Amino acid sequence: MTSWLRTYGSVPLCLLLCCFVVAVCVEASGAGDSGCWSPSITSCTECLSRGPQCAWCFKEDFLDGAGPSQRCDLPAKLLRMGCKAEFMELSEIKVEVNATISSTQVSPRDISINLSPGSEASIIVSVKQLERYPVDLYYLVDVSASMQENLDRLKTVGVALSLRMAEHSSDLWLGFGSFVDKPVSPYINVHPSKINNPCSDYEIRCRPAHGFHHVLSITGNMSEFTRVIKRQRISGNMDTPEGGLDAMLQAAVCQRAVGWRPEAKRLLLLMTDQPSHLALDSRLAGIVTPHDGLCHLENNVYTGSTRMDHPSVGQLSDKLLENQIFSIFAVEKQQYQWYEELVRLLPGSYLGKLGLFGALNLTELVVDAYKRLLSEVEVSVSVEDKAVSRYWVSVSPLCPDGSTAKDKSCSGVQPNQTVYFNITIGLRSCPEDGEDEDVTVMVRPVGYNESTVVRIHSKCRCSCGPKKQCNDDSQSPCSRTQDSLYQEQRLGLRPIKDSNRDLNWNCRADGSDVDCSGRGVCECGTCVCEQSRLGAVYGKYCEIDDFSCPYDEGLVCGGRGVCVSGECVCDDGWTGDSCGCPLSTATCQSANGFLCSGQGRCVCGKCVCDDPQHYGDFCERCPACQSTCQSYWKCVDCHLSHGFTQKEAGHCNSTCAPLVGYMEDVSGQAGQMWIQCMYISNDSCRYRFQTSSQSGQTQLHISTRPECASSSRLVGTFLSVCALTVLCGLVVVAVSRLLLQKRSRSPGGAAEEEAYHCTGKDLSYIPTTNEKTVTYRRDRPPDRPVEMHIQVPKMPLGDPWQY
Repeated sequence: MTSWLRTYGSVPLCLLLCCFVVAVCVEASGAGDSGCWSPSITSCTECLSRGPQCAWCFKEDFLDGAGPSQRCDLPAKLLRMGCKAEFMELSEIKVEVNATISSTQVSPRDISINLSPGSEASIIVSVKQLERYPVDLYYLVDVSASMQENLDRLKTVGVALSLRMAEHSSDLWLGFGSFVDKPVSPYINVHPSKINNPCSDYEIRCRPAHGFHHVLSITGNMSEFTRVIKRQRISGNMDTPEGGLDAMLQAAVCQRAVGWRPEAKRLLLLMTDQPSHLALDSRLAGIVTPHDGLCHLENNVYTGSTRMDHPSVGQLSDKLLENQIFSIFAVEKQQYQWYEELVRLLPGSYLGKLGLFGALNLTELVVDAYKRLLSEVEVSVSVEDKAVSRYWVSVSPLCPDGSTAKDKSCSGVQPNQTVYFNITIGLRSCPEDGEDEDVTVMVRPVGYNESTVVRIHSKCRCSCGPKKQCNDDSQSPCSRTQDSLYQEQRLGLRPIKDSNRDLNWNCRADGSDVDCSGRGVCECGTCVCEQSRLGAVYGKYCEIDDFSCPYDEGLVCGGRGVCVSGECVCDDGWTGDSCGCPLSTATCQSANGFLCSGQGRCVCGKCVCDDPQHYGDFCERCPACQSTCQSYWKCVDCHLSHGFTQKEAGHCNSTCAPLVGYMEDVSGQAGQMWIQCMYISNDSCRYRFQTSSQSGQTQLHISTRPECASSSRLVGTFLSVCALTVLCGLVVVAVSRLLLQKRSRSPGGAAEEEAYHCTGKDLSYIPTTNEKTVTYRRDRPPDRPVEMHIQVPKMPLGDPWQY
């Protein structure tokens, strides 16, 4: 660490981190972000095991000089590198449903799936709850001494239960069996006097202890069921736990002896007041053989009780599911907690308490259990033991109310409602020998007598086309090259020379003195290209790679060419350093049909405008182009002076473009790359014209219909305004004079008596005239208002006013 700091201490830490990140990214890019490519892959089988997204190219001359690992990649990338689809070995995922097998509750019944390592497939299984099922109920009763009272209650339960279940089932059948425990020490007293009568100390006649005794097969005869129950006697044993799970397994798997009907709902009712033995408990009696899960009844007596261990909870659960059996536990209150833990491990099970109300309690317990179990729909998916570690399964139910249950089951399902299960099955890996494998997966709705069989075929080996040749590392390049060279020499196509020399020259391109472009070694006349962390190197002379050319959109040569000797060789229709320029000019076609609106060139599929005033995707915008109207005024004036005649218009060629047309109205060309302009002549007439520069030529359209105003009407309007102004001024003067005269008159002749006599001094200051400047304004005044000066002579002081 000290030496490292001494060497790189002057280099910023962030720069070193950046270099490390770049190196990692470059190495990752060489491997491909798909996870398919790896230098260690040398066969098709190894390639497909990388995942379902990977493909193997078995084309013989694919990527001459490249190693076998380059044949494994994404299908899209292999296509770009020259491998056609017919030369690709792909992972196959296929799902087929066999619709020929009819079903009423579970569908479909048979499905076939093809999977490859890393792939998965999803199927939909529907489970429909029918309205009224036939019901088979098998009583499995603990007949140890402590169960005497519960056994007496069963004597009247048959008829009562039959009447009560008639509300929910069209047909109820009952059966009966008993159990105690394994008849070996230390579970029972093996004294000779106790074996046949465990209750001899109490002077009571009891039955011998037994693991399981099948007493009455499933029957619809309630009288027979009641008669059998009345004949039952208790037994006895030594320890507290009983052999209930051992007896349950036999009652489940011995279908022929018990008489389970295939079309009925199967209920197995266990009555006990004690917990049960579990697997490995039999070691106390020296019994170490695991239970085989099979039926061992002889004369309706379980014969394997003393030879095999108690079944495990998982084994019992599988057998109950396999035989479509619901389990009901009716136990005493003190053992309720123990069985509560057990029920959680057994799908399709129900737990109830034995009460003190005899047949009524048992009847209600069975009815409630039946209703609860049928309203909860759940499926169990099991894979064969040989392949359970190589597959994974997920279940997602869709309940009738539209909700997605989290516990993989739906509750509250009513008759004639359907529950859908989305089941996904995935293959982790192939067997160790790499061979194809067929596996069966069972989808069993709990308690239903119908199930779905999923047959899976795992594809682990490659077929590689009709020739069955994957072109992996099984054949060396030397043998292939030597054989082809020998054939050419034998046919006279090549002179017989030094074979090794000929083979070495095969590794050099024309004009090159370096083998394999310096990026590989020559083996038997064939270039074996080097493996680079940057990417793939291939080609007959190792001249092609996928990393040394310019990138476009994250791909070498934009994915539209091949990198040869550091330069992109583009596909047809593309050009440019990174093959990013399309040769077609269709992308530059503007709406009016012109290329770039006639104002530019098409470069790499985009318009480059010739005039900087134009811009836009098609050079169609030019806000400043309106100022060009003034440059055509002389041209328009010339055409006006010649009266819009084509014969005289030739004189105007020196002042404007020759392409000039006359139209009555030029407004119709708006929006088609025409610029609208206006020209005002000397006589105040407006002439509209439009100009357009397209395809390198300038065009003018001049309107022959001017917009002019009448001059006489303007003069008349001006004179009317002036006359009105003078008249208003005279009226104002007359009104002012009249007011002055009224003020000077004295009322009633008093003016003469009260006249004011001026002195000489006063007379010198009296003006002889009045001057008044009046300003008149019109409605629309000119730049300055009109002023009029008016002089009015004054009347002498001594003269009287004359009317």
